[in-house]
Amino acid sequence: MSGDLESISEATSGAIGALVSTTILYPLDTCKAKYQAEVQAHGLRKYRNLSDVLLEAISRGKVLSLYQGLGTKNLQSFIAQFVYFYGYSYFKRLYLERSGAKSIGTRANLIIAAAAGACTALATQPLDTASSRMQTSAFGKSKGLWKTLTEGSWSEAFDGLGISLLLTSNPAIQYTVFDQLKQHLLKGKEKTTEKDASPVVLSAFSAFALGALSKSIATVLTYPAIRCKVMIQAADDEDKKAEPKSSKTISGVICSIWKKEGILGFFKGLHAQILKTVLSSALLLMIKEKISASTWVLILALRRILLIRQRRLKST
Repeated sequence: MSGDLESISEATSGAIGALVSTTILYPLDTCKAKYQAEVQAHGLRKYRNLSDVLLEAISRGKVLSLYQGLGTKNLQSFIAQFVYFYGYSYFKRLYLERSGAKSIGTRANLIIAAAAGACTALATQPLDTASSRMQTSAFGKSKGLWKTLTEGSWSEAFDGLGISLLLTSNPAIQYTVFDQLKQHLLKGKEKTTEKDASPVVLSAFSAFALGALSKSIATVLTYPAIRCKVMIQAADDEDKKAEPKSSKTISGVICSIWKKEGILGFFKGLHAQILKTVLSSALLLMIKEKISASTWVLILALRRILLIRQRRLKST
């Protein structure tokens, strides 16, 4: 029971951290998505820099459109992080119980993180696809969640699922690096605590720094797949409705990037991706570390209240 509560505590604090970080950085995320989704010959490129997307929104008086799809993104982020952190915590605890080991090695950590990531991708792919389409729609022309999900076939709601499963390696790398560095920093500082006591946590600065470093490494290694995923999920260009369906497949996207932008095209927007994901991940992990103790105490308090209530009901 204590292990389940710990998993729920980890999942809740991670989901809250994701909600806050996603909201704060959403305008940057929208600019990044629109910039990544564009694939054109250099001379015809609409956005030459990330700032061009922001300038377009300002010049057209559509600054608030930088928040289009925020509700869907927050819902997707909250569910995704809850599922991920719960799965990661649960699988890690299960591994330790079954193996009898005192700590998790790098290989086992990668497998556990990838398994949690796969569960997350399967559970949230329709919301992920919808939020990407809403972000990459023309400013002021984004549709609601239900209309976005139902305007195509059900299978289209899972566009990019294959790459999403491939990209489970991203959080797997990130959280493995973070967890290993965290354990190193906390080694020797952990004190003997009573059962159900608040766990030792990192300082806000340490969590932020480790989150930024771990996410940078994961982003650089997986960026070509990230770029392809954005293009597959992007909203259709109203001026290019005759574009062949193959452009929405992995092979079609790869060929399009290669022909129009060359090998460097696979890394277009890498700086924006690193900036956004590093800040988002670092904020998420920092918030998670700072509220995890409070969340743990709150869950234990609720548990005790429920136990007392059950005892009273039995006694009557």
